[in-house]
Amino acid sequence: MTKYLYLSLISLFLLGGFFFYQNAKFNDGKLHLVVCDVGQGDAIFIRTPNGSNILVDGGPDDSALNCLSNHMPFWDRTIELMVLTHPHTDHLTGLISVLSRYKVMHYVTENVKSEATSFKRLQAALAVQRLTAKYTTSGERIDFADKTHLLTVWPTNEWMETLKLQDSKNLGAEGSSLDVNGFCLIQLLSYGNFKALLTGDAGSIVEDKIAAEVGKVDVLKVPHHGSKTGMSEYFLSEVQPSLAIISVGANNKYGHPAKSALDLLSSHNIKYLRTDQNGEVEVVTDGKTTNVVN
Repeated sequence: MTKYLYLSLISLFLLGGFFFYQNAKFNDGKLHLVVCDVGQGDAIFIRTPNGSNILVDGGPDDSALNCLSNHMPFWDRTIELMVLTHPHTDHLTGLISVLSRYKVMHYVTENVKSEATSFKRLQAALAVQRLTAKYTTSGERIDFADKTHLLTVWPTNEWMETLKLQDSKNLGAEGSSLDVNGFCLIQLLSYGNFKALLTGDAGSIVEDKIAAEVGKVDVLKVPHHGSKTGMSEYFLSEVQPSLAIISVGANNKYGHPAKSALDLLSSHNIKYLRTDQNGEVEVVTDGKTTNVVN
């Protein structure tokens, strides 16, 4: 009996120590921005200073689950906000797995549909949790209690009106003048003096439209995995990030990141990190100073 009591006390002590460690690690009063290593796709996890969890895109498979488990306390099974920037499989598929493991409180996206099987599976998973999409356009801001803000800067209402001129099911199809990436959500994350621009798969045509409005940022999530059409000289001269992060898969068939994109970053003296070479990249800030962990 004494032996079992002794073992129980040791187990409780170890469990208490682990709980204390996780609480101190994940509730440090700082903003954590993690560009997850999900291969050729995007998944970005944000934990606010007060412990709210935000997931922007979910990657091409269930790899995002590892990212979440590494950056959330084991007892926390709630995602306060889930965002889908656009309905491409390399951004949405992982959200299906997340919905099966976590309780999601709010779901935000842009009002573009898809006929892809993965998108229909996502819609079904959202229905299980009785989640209704909140469509967002530029100027709409989500405020958290700890003064973290997520501002949508693209697309505009006027740009979304162009969808009415064509069948949205044919976005990107041969002969179509529209592209899903052109309607991709671009959002500005801010906390104190810290700003990060999350660009999804947007291209330089739309980024040039919002560059002056956004202004200088600390972190840029490089658009469209570093494709050759993702950034322009003008865009980078306006946003001037201290750090650029490229979410990209090793030896991908698209040739991302393009040499021209890397050369452009280098010509502006912008440090960049790549998930295919550096793994996941974590940025931690108290709103005044910023540290990079990778």
